[in-house]
Amino acid sequence: MFRNFVAQMNTSVSTTASERLWNREYIKVMASNFLLFFAFYLLTPLLPVYLNDQFRADKDMIGVVLSGYIVATLLVRPFSGFMVDCFNRKKVLMMCFFVFFICFAGYIGASTLLMFAIVRTFHGIPFGASTVANSTVAIDVVPSSRRNEGIGFYGLSNNLAMAVAPSAGIWIYNSTGNFSLLFWISFVVAFSGFACCSTVRLRQRDLVKAKPVMSLDHFFLTRAWLMAVNISLFGLCWGVMSNYVAIYGREMLGITDGTGVFFLILSVGLMLSRCFGSRALRAGRIHQSCFRGVVMSTCGYFLFATAWGEWTFYLSALLIGLGNGQMYPSFLNMFVKVARNDQRGTANSSILIAWDAGMGLGILMGGFVAQYVSYQAAFWIVAAMQASGALLYAVATRWFFARRRLDL
Repeated sequence: MFRNFVAQMNTSVSTTASERLWNREYIKVMASNFLLFFAFYLLTPLLPVYLNDQFRADKDMIGVVLSGYIVATLLVRPFSGFMVDCFNRKKVLMMCFFVFFICFAGYIGASTLLMFAIVRTFHGIPFGASTVANSTVAIDVVPSSRRNEGIGFYGLSNNLAMAVAPSAGIWIYNSTGNFSLLFWISFVVAFSGFACCSTVRLRQRDLVKAKPVMSLDHFFLTRAWLMAVNISLFGLCWGVMSNYVAIYGREMLGITDGTGVFFLILSVGLMLSRCFGSRALRAGRIHQSCFRGVVMSTCGYFLFATAWGEWTFYLSALLIGLGNGQMYPSFLNMFVKVARNDQRGTANSSILIAWDAGMGLGILMGGFVAQYVSYQAAFWIVAAMQASGALLYAVATRWFFARRRLDL
């Protein structure tokens, strides 16, 4: 009897340890994801300024050049999901991350607008593939009983990087006025992410076999098509905001050095929402978390478009951060829950395809509307798109997900 009791205790301890969310591999995956996004988005708000100052590019040309990487990312992501589902995920991740960090050297050597556009467009290929591979690896290292919560916290790593990195980039540029320094910093940070992910250890898994190579559902999660439409509307809003906020603040409000503060407040909102939103995800309250997020983001974008003054500028950053910090991980959970276990890579690539499609359209639209109307008109369109996305989620998407989820 005593021997059986000891055996049960050992099993209990083993199970508890295996169910720990913040295990070593999960932390390393989150760190490498943060460094990947930090390196990429360190440059994002300053590239319009760089293209204008360095190559005298006008607003619509800036939109075309900056949207190039989105096109490349969209083209590679369906195949990225296929690769991580069918091949060794660690090897796929390492190969893609290596090419990603090498590409930063191309920015330093790009001496013409055409060369810069080529480098930026090509950079979207390893960026898209790396993000799919890394997020799929994250799902693999999270205990199944903590998956909702783990996916939510994992999303914090890239959202936080997308908020903090622009602040750091703007501060460095305002202090030094040196774009080459920013390119080198991104190169070093990306290499650090590559080194970090190279140490991740994954459990052996059976590779997917006998799958129809040309099956559409293996490249894009067709079961989640309405959720993809919905998240693309929110991606459009983020694309315009993150790429044109520096110029918008300078031209509309005369804020020349406050963009860094904007992204800092945005990151605070993201962190706060993830800390409190994780409880809802852990309890399975995905809809409640998502709905709160889309409502807060909608309020933030409308406040941003009004441009009443600095207080609305910074308050909108907090609301957008709080909203997106709950909305995006909720949608990611939805995509994973409507996919089979052998479609995790496809689920990750599908939400990223939808988000990037929206971002690319937003960057193009923002550039053209700003060129021929105004930046304020562009952000009023953004507010309308965010409100449309919130309405679509409330009346259709939530019920669409409830009917198709597979983890009941």
